Amino acid sequence: MNEEHQTHDGLILALACVAQFMVVLDVSIVNVALPSIGHDLHYSATGLQWVVNAYVLTFAGFLLLGGRTADLFGRRRVFIAGLGLFVLASLLGGLAQTSGELTAARAAQGLGGAVLSPATLTIIMTTFTEGEGRHRALGAWSAVSGLGGAFGVILGGVLTSYLSWRWVLFVNIPIGGAAALATISVLSESRRPDADRRLDVPGAILATAGLATLVYAIVGTDVHPWGSTRTEMLLGVAAALLIIFVISQRLVPAPLMPLSLFSSRWVTTANIVMLLVGVVFFSMWYFLSLYLQDVHGYGPLKAGLLFLPMSVAIIVGAQTAGRTLGKLGPRRLLVVGLALSAIGFAWISQLSAGSSYVGGVLGGTLCISFGIGLCFAPLATAATTGVHWTQAGLASGVLNTSRQVGGSIGLAALATIATDRTLHYNGAHAAALTAGFDRAFGVAAIVAAVAALWAVRMPQVVRETAINSDAVAMAE
Repeated sequence: MNEEHQTHDGLILALACVAQFMVVLDVSIVNVALPSIGHDLHYSATGLQWVVNAYVLTFAGFLLLGGRTADLFGRRRVFIAGLGLFVLASLLGGLAQTSGELTAARAAQGLGGAVLSPATLTIIMTTFTEGEGRHRALGAWSAVSGLGGAFGVILGGVLTSYLSWRWVLFVNIPIGGAAALATISVLSESRRPDADRRLDVPGAILATAGLATLVYAIVGTDVHPWGSTRTEMLLGVAAALLIIFVISQRLVPAPLMPLSLFSSRWVTTANIVMLLVGVVFFSMWYFLSLYLQDVHGYGPLKAGLLFLPMSVAIIVGAQTAGRTLGKLGPRRLLVVGLALSAIGFAWISQLSAGSSYVGGVLGGTLCISFGIGLCFAPLATAATTGVHWTQAGLASGVLNTSRQVGGSIGLAALATIATDRTLHYNGAHAAALTAGFDRAFGVAAIVAAVAALWAVRMPQVVRETAINSDAVAMAE
């Protein structure tokens, strides 16, 4: 009976990991396909960015609402709904004949991902309720969360080179379809029957509009600089919307994001650290992809395959964290992981246009990847420690929002820094590009070090009782 129970839990974990992998994968898988997409669907040079940004905007903007729906309406129901929307949007995107159709499909994918991603962590936190089982499950979930971004570059290169750019979207259909069918037979519903089902719709609109405006302003800084009137106006609107949202959460009877959630030092520290992790994690893939292709002249397939060792390092780091989290605690793993990442970024900030992959890139990026891999499970644990299971989806939505917003803010800021350095560098084009990338990596090293120092504020002892209580009572 125990073996049968373990097999059932393993299937549930596999479903959650597959869904999370798909959601994270689609942030990066389209990157190497962008030239082909732009040519086939006649995107303008500035319009092509919306293949990526339409997904990121809706994903970041609706994550809080997605986390809340998993808590209120049940993990199984919300999981299937999010997965169905994600798969349908992938199909429509792959069949798109115009730039408008693809952009709309990518926005719908982002909405599906925002519903699906928080539900995956809710499923894990309510299936694995204590001890080493939860730590190992979080390690697996964290591994695919980190691996999805790295593997997306590799898979996108393979599919675009050997099939077509449309397959970077079609690939979700068989995987998502099989996961949806398995969910119906494997996953039971879980929610509190007496829970208040009211959704804070005005709060959802304010939070989504504020976050979407913030991300929109930041991803547009490549065209409209930070000091431009347009960017400053958008940032002001975003700040006003988010301030009104925070005020509204104190006034409504069933708030979308109870501010009491942040009374826990665990939750507050985890989200600040995740924000900073998003800054450095997103920037590594972006700038290294440009360095390998624009400086060394590698094609998308070769450049993608060179990310494979980093993907393996992330897996090893995440599994190491999952196996040692119970003994070492979140704080120690975070400090070690972020310190390693800071060292790795400092290492690759010394690249030159003539640096070899093995001698210049590999060592530092392995250090970064292993360090980042160590961080995901401790952050997921910390972000839900002291949180009642009825708010587990909300807590995971907040954590995912922190990563997405951090990534968007960081990438835009570091890209501006890199571009400014390149434009003012006296030298060959490849050397100027490398100088810009080096400057961005140097700033990323500082950010990672600050994140390590901030992680020291986290309590060391994990308390699981708050989220574990009543866990058995969830099944209908």
